[in-house]
Amino acid sequence: MVKLSEVVLDIRSGDQVNLARKTVQEWAVRMAFGTLERTKFVTAASELARNTLVHGQGGTLTIAEVNQGGRPGIKLVFEDSGPGIPDIERALEDGFSTAKSMGLGLGGARRLVNEFEITSIVGQGTRVSIIQWKRR
Repeated sequence: MVKLSEVVLDIRSGDQVNLARKTVQEWAVRMAFGTLERTKFVTAASELARNTLVHGQGGTLTIAEVNQGGRPGIKLVFEDSGPGIPDIERALEDGFSTAKSMGLGLGGARRLVNEFEITSIVGQGTRVSIIQWKRR
């Protein structure tokens, strides 16, 4: 996979969560993603940005235009130095929530994108990477 361009955004406030969502939307429009793939990707990005702020106590979002075998895509990497996730598999289950929400965040985000990867170390933080490839 080749990285073509990249930008890093802070996620430390609600306004920055909104800016992250807007920036991802702009990248997907610029790259001519279809309406459905763009909507799913922006929804996943919005949920992960909110998680970075609420559960990770703030962090960063790296947005990169990538290309693999001539297929363009957008890669997002959310990183925080928060408390980490003690049981990733459980956190990915629908209905599990530590914030008294519906518990659809991580699992829902995973279902909305083409590629999803999460690593977390308790006491050190969490890294979530997602990729949406443009449909051919």
